[in-house]
Amino acid sequence: MTHSSLAAERGEPSYVWRAGQERRLEMIAHWTKLHDAQVLVAGCGVGMYAAQFRQRYTPHVEAFDIEADRVLQAQANTPHALVAAAEHLPYPSHTFDTILSHEVLEHVTDDRQSIAEMARVLKPGGRIVIFVPNRWYPFETHGHYWRGTYHFGNTPLINYLPDGLRNSLAPHVRAYTKRKLRRLYAGLPLRVIKHRRIYGGYDNIIARLGAPARLIRDTLYLFEGTPLDTFGLSHLLILEKTS
Repeated sequence: MTHSSLAAERGEPSYVWRAGQERRLEMIAHWTKLHDAQVLVAGCGVGMYAAQFRQRYTPHVEAFDIEADRVLQAQANTPHALVAAAEHLPYPSHTFDTILSHEVLEHVTDDRQSIAEMARVLKPGGRIVIFVPNRWYPFETHGHYWRGTYHFGNTPLINYLPDGLRNSLAPHVRAYTKRKLRRLYAGLPLRVIKHRRIYGGYDNIIARLGAPARLIRDTLYLFEGTPLDTFGLSHLLILEKTS
């Protein structure tokens, strides 16, 4: 398994479009306005979701990322991609109908300020879609540090450790409980439309193991929306601006 030099600090964005990304796009489309909408992709990586929005739904797509090299790649399909920090967005207030933050908040310097900025640039009645790592997923997918050296890949059970120990092994990335995630938007003009935990696409595993792995994945999907989604890969949070 290979990774970029930014894996520890920024995570790895989606480089290819597969079943897992397609399923998440369907969730976004179900809960938000996309057709001819003003859409912002917050932390766009190399622009996979931004490109899909432009191809399928609307030409009015803005995107940003803090890494200039990734923005240059995104601009191939999303001309209005620019370099910016999530805590200081270069957009007027009340601009967007829909904002996507896909596995980004765990990497930013100030996650609460990042949500506050998204709320500011969102139109009243507009919605933010947030995907972030679930603390109770059995693996930390962003790798870990051991004796000062970064090790890329999935590491079991790190997120089950007490905060001090967990954060010493994974200081480069956050993982969220429901309670911790709620604190980020407390006091902001946002109301919860939907919050549940979801399982992953597991496309790499299915490519190797075929039908048995696909059956396991589809079974896990049945757990979503039940107490068994406690162990899902990510939170799916839909927030709507109230004023």
